[in-house]
Amino acid sequence: MEIEVLEKEFSVIKLNDASEIDLSKPFTFAAITDEEISLVCETQYAPSCAVACEHGWKGFRVSGELDFSLIGIIYDIARILKQEEISLFVLSTYVTDYILVKSRYLEKALRALEQSGYAIKLVDL
Repeated sequence: MEIEVLEKEFSVIKLNDASEIDLSKPFTFAAITDEEISLVCETQYAPSCAVACEHGWKGFRVSGELDFSLIGIIYDIARILKQEEISLFVLSTYVTDYILVKSRYLEKALRALEQSGYAIKLVDL
């Protein structure tokens, strides 16, 4: 399986108001539940009205379209990163999965994944 490394920096944000979310920007993930409004976006597009914000995340995605019947992909990646004591933030879309790790752990995470058989590819976006 191939991992595509994204060259962008991301922020994980908690908001009080969804009106600050600009869904026209690429790599914008929003979740609105009965308990919170969360946003993950490129750091350069982080809204200023955040209740809480954590910058410094880097990301990669599982390459290709993942069928819903596939089992264990996130589990395997999480298991590898757990062995390296690297926490992760996972986002799933209809097509694939995105994994964020703190910037300082990206290289360590990629080395561990590569040593476990994942091919690593840099994506120029």
